[in-house]
Amino acid sequence: MLRPIRGKQIELEMVSIDQLVPEGHLLRKIDASMDFNFIYDRVKSFYSQDNGRPPIDPVIL
Repeated sequence: MLRPIRGKQIELEMVSIDQLVPEGHLLRKIDASMDFNFIYDRVKSFYSQDNGRPPIDPVIL
């Protein structure tokens, strides 16, 4: 069920991934030491070149 709009959003906060992941975090260490480019070849058959919306980068996903 839809709720009525209570108020308009008047503020916007810009946040980046770099701000959310602390320095020295395990995810940063993995990103620095592993090359994920092999994923593009593994998922190529699941993406259409000329149909639909632009995809989310599979390495980022």
